[in-house]
Amino acid sequence: MKIIFAGTPEFAASALAALLKEHEVIAVLTQPDRPAGRGMQLSPSPVKQLALQHGLTVLQPVSLRNEEVQQQIAALNADVMVVAAYGLILPQAVLEMPRYGCLNIHASLLPRWRGAAPIQRAILAGDSETGITIMQMDVGLDTGDMLLREVCPIEPTDNAQTLHDKLAAMGAGGIVNALNLVEKNSLISVRQDNGAACYAAKLLKGESQINWSQDAAQIARAVRAYNPFPVCQARMNDVVVKIWQAEVVSAGRQGKPGEVLSADKSGITVACGKDALRLQLLQRPGGRAQPAVQFLQAMPVHPGDHFLVI
Repeated sequence: MKIIFAGTPEFAASALAALLKEHEVIAVLTQPDRPAGRGMQLSPSPVKQLALQHGLTVLQPVSLRNEEVQQQIAALNADVMVVAAYGLILPQAVLEMPRYGCLNIHASLLPRWRGAAPIQRAILAGDSETGITIMQMDVGLDTGDMLLREVCPIEPTDNAQTLHDKLAAMGAGGIVNALNLVEKNSLISVRQDNGAACYAAKLLKGESQINWSQDAAQIARAVRAYNPFPVCQARMNDVVVKIWQAEVVSAGRQGKPGEVLSADKSGITVACGKDALRLQLLQRPGGRAQPAVQFLQAMPVHPGDHFLVI
């Protein structure tokens, strides 16, 4: 099967790697190189890096609405386009070009969590499970018919990175299975229930500020969901501290939200609107993420100190 692959980040690269073992990838679409790193040098996406390693044709248009770009895609005469976290809208003309249309790998159990950040939103909401959906794309936002769904439990210790890695592997296997079924004409499409849909909005850095008036369980979910981006933050004495790992604990006494109840090698325990949060892995400005025992050596914190309450 002749495939055009469209994707950009690591999640998509996992799928491309799997497809390269099973099918003929004739071209790759990916986002233009972006500045990255401390030097802000232009860097290729993970998908582009993998494509170049395999000598594939790489196209990096800023839009797919350009007539010349559409002509390039049409000339490839692909059987199918596989899309995974690409980042550009596919107009109707492009959706109709491949013989079998365009199939999308989405990191949720649609119709739940349509949109840009389904992994993080599922953790934030306290969902017990998520998964991947292989979908026949249409012009809507993740609204196309579902072709294949696989469930993945969300473990209490999962953060956005660990769940991403599980779903990336699941999506890679899922798209290979789906394409094999497409060739056999064995896939059954199922319409989404729009009434059950919810939207996974793009992550914003401003969301990362901890509100200590919230329940500890809610804050703990945020710590997991925003690891590794944008990482939860708390302010004490004009110092912004990043919180990479934390757990809910029952405090011996209930202080005011943001109040440090204890600080020892097990962590920094902070009162919340309900229960308390033990901060286990922290990062101060200019430093690296450290276990609490090391963090306290560099930045002493004492019972009675307060994190700012927003």
